[in-house]
Amino acid sequence: MELKPGFLSKNPSVLVFLLVLALFTLGVTLMSEAYGSGAISTSFVKTLGKTLCLCLIAIAMDLIWGYTGILSLGHFAFFGLGGYMIGMWLMYARTRDIVLGSLTGLPPTPQEINDAVATQIFGVVGTSELPAIWSFAGSLPAQLALVVLVPGLLALIFGWLAFRSRVTGVYLSILTQAMTLALSLYLFQNESGLRGNNGLSGLQNIPGLTADQDHLSVWFLWGSAAALALGYLLAAFVTSGKFGSVMRGIRDDEARVRFLGYSVETYKLFIFTLTAVIAAIAGALYYPQAGIINPGEMAPIASIYLAVWVAIGGRGRLYGAVVGAAFVSLVSTWFTGGRAPDLNLGFYTVKWVDWWQVLLGLSFVLVTLFAPKGLAGLVDMVQGLRPPKRGGAPLGPDDGSLQEREANE
Repeated sequence: MELKPGFLSKNPSVLVFLLVLALFTLGVTLMSEAYGSGAISTSFVKTLGKTLCLCLIAIAMDLIWGYTGILSLGHFAFFGLGGYMIGMWLMYARTRDIVLGSLTGLPPTPQEINDAVATQIFGVVGTSELPAIWSFAGSLPAQLALVVLVPGLLALIFGWLAFRSRVTGVYLSILTQAMTLALSLYLFQNESGLRGNNGLSGLQNIPGLTADQDHLSVWFLWGSAAALALGYLLAAFVTSGKFGSVMRGIRDDEARVRFLGYSVETYKLFIFTLTAVIAAIAGALYYPQAGIINPGEMAPIASIYLAVWVAIGGRGRLYGAVVGAAFVSLVSTWFTGGRAPDLNLGFYTVKWVDWWQVLLGLSFVLVTLFAPKGLAGLVDMVQGLRPPKRGGAPLGPDDGSLQEREANE
């Protein structure tokens, strides 16, 4: 009985990616200030951890756009919602610890503690009442569940309404962008219950942990790397086999796939919801490392940047999405962090902090025109230099057949 090859044996690139990710995480850990030589600063460890989260949402974008052909300009909204859900617990629990540490005299009642926490959090927007959406903010398991449920439910409802109406192409992209803009504008209002344009802050302080930021940054790096590894495995599994073939078929010729009897809308809705949940998990890991989240993070331009990352890396290839997000994130940090020296042209001095977005847009245009496979196309170039594999039967007639013919003669 012949055994069928396993998933990983049929996808060796997944093993390569996991090995590279593990070596990267180990290397950063050994060079961190908490567990190693200190060659890498804590701030840069946080940058690398956030970059891994951006790689995870890039995989989600590649699934929905690169494999299924749906250019969503709203996935950063799900990313931000994931950050808000975990941020509510972080801010509530930290404020509660501060309130309990400052009280003296008789032990306060639960209602008094709740009122004091509400005053501390929402005093900046002129209220002292805890909104209804904060009802579960004191429970970590509940907020972790909401990280998945809130963005997933929003994507399910939006996708069902859009796909059942068979909205496609640029019209669907505009709808997803409008959803993101509407959500962002709503969160800017103080009545949203999420502190308006002040957002949620102090998220880098994890309640119940006495570890310093040096150790926390490495722990979040480990968590981000684990989430990226699992997300990559899930995405590779989804895109392989029959399901992945249907996804590519929808991307290349949706009408033909529908004619063959497949429920195109069901496939689209599943991928849209799944990628929204992946994006939310990435956001829930990103913003505790960033320390703050506000509605500006969910502006439509952020989702456009996400599409640019995937295009630069090479859409339709999972490792391409990771490479694109990591490359743009790290280069952006270098340019906007003041590390890139100004370019003096004599008549004008180019300050990269001001010109970085122009450079990013120009890169997107050049990649679209001259390198549609993105940075991942370099892998094809390397493979093209290798000699072809001569598999199969040997060239020429089979010796056994010649002997049999001579015997019959």
